[in-house]
Amino acid sequence: MRKLLLTFFFFIASCAQAQTTVIPLWPEGVPGAKANLGPERNDGWSISHVVEPTLTYYPAAPGRASGTAVIVCPGGGYEFLAFNHEGGNYAKWLSGLGVAAFVLKYRLSDFGHPAPLQDVLRAIRIVRAHAADYGVAPERIGVIGSSAGGHLAASAATLYDDPAGRTGAPLDAVSARPDFLMLMYPVITLMPPYAHAGSRHALLGANPAPELVKAMSLETRVTPQTPPTFLVHAQDDGAVPVDNSIMFFQALTRAHVPAEMHIYEHGGHGFGMTHDHGDTALWPQRAEEWLREHKLIK
Repeated sequence: MRKLLLTFFFFIASCAQAQTTVIPLWPEGVPGAKANLGPERNDGWSISHVVEPTLTYYPAAPGRASGTAVIVCPGGGYEFLAFNHEGGNYAKWLSGLGVAAFVLKYRLSDFGHPAPLQDVLRAIRIVRAHAADYGVAPERIGVIGSSAGGHLAASAATLYDDPAGRTGAPLDAVSARPDFLMLMYPVITLMPPYAHAGSRHALLGANPAPELVKAMSLETRVTPQTPPTFLVHAQDDGAVPVDNSIMFFQALTRAHVPAEMHIYEHGGHGFGMTHDHGDTALWPQRAEEWLREHKLIK
């Protein structure tokens, strides 16, 4: 309990201390840019109609820098981004642990596949190419994602060499493979019976080809090169069935990829870092222990 309280203290302290910088993802021009999409919408809780993808940078807390960086992918069913709930809150927590965090504002259903994949792989390439500027090691760059953001994070971990993720930019030469992966109640499969239909429709459209649905069902894309993974889900998740995490964990195990999974009996969907969902409030402590075990934080 004392350790949990200390972790929560550092999270609160980092909320007050974090100084952010917004980094454009495509300064040379967004690939496949579309006219007449209208302005981006930000109601203070969620962001939608993203036309200019960015990274919001939260440096590691002073005196605690570990040399590790994490790209944060908020959820929202590929229709919107829960930018603070599953973005800024995670980044502040990570910053307090000594991790440089980058919250990704990625393109959504207005673009569809492969735009989100291009955005997350570009984010990893930017951070890796400029690792020295951010005080991080290029071999210590991970991704965390929640819900549909978990699908995007897992896409980065399994599709980092996919041609659809390249745009012909010089940065394509930089490796986009994350070094570790953290998934919160993730969408993994897009195939029945465990798919989150809303995410599939938003990402792939109303009538996607069966081969594309299978290709974007990430339990089918795990290889021995998939990075070590930490998973959290609730058994009573009524939006994204817990089977998504179980299937991914099983695929990782078959591929001999180090993985740790925590399934809580209660918690529902979208609990993030809130403390009103029972034992799910313990996951940041478990994640901190996992990061420390993998020598990613001090």
